[in-house]
Amino acid sequence: MDFRTAHAIGERIGANFEQLTFAGGYDHNWILNGPNGVMKLAAEVVEPKSGRTLTVTTTEPGVQFYSGNFLDGSLTGRGGVKYTKRMGLCLETQHYPDSPNKPGFPTTLLKPGEIRTSSTVFTFGVATK
Repeated sequence: MDFRTAHAIGERIGANFEQLTFAGGYDHNWILNGPNGVMKLAAEVVEPKSGRTLTVTTTEPGVQFYSGNFLDGSLTGRGGVKYTKRMGLCLETQHYPDSPNKPGFPTTLLKPGEIRTSSTVFTFGVATK
């Protein structure tokens, strides 16, 4: 599940790896490099046929990557296209799962009167060849 270098999402999604088997694909949180609260790169996605790109930057400490494992055709998109298993992906910037119960994780505690802010930027583009 190492995406520190570019890999096609489907390249290893069916690997015999316990965490992929449990989730039916990717549905995991990645810890991002860089200090909490500072804008940093979370993900870069390139669709090779069209050249469409997505860059995600965030002040959050993690990103949850979900690969559409439970899309079942019950949702219909543009042009009547039925969304089926692994037909999409989500990149959800967030704190680490179970943060309130893990003292070593960045805190998610918000006390009365406190304000918590975060920023996430989704930049869409087209790769030049």
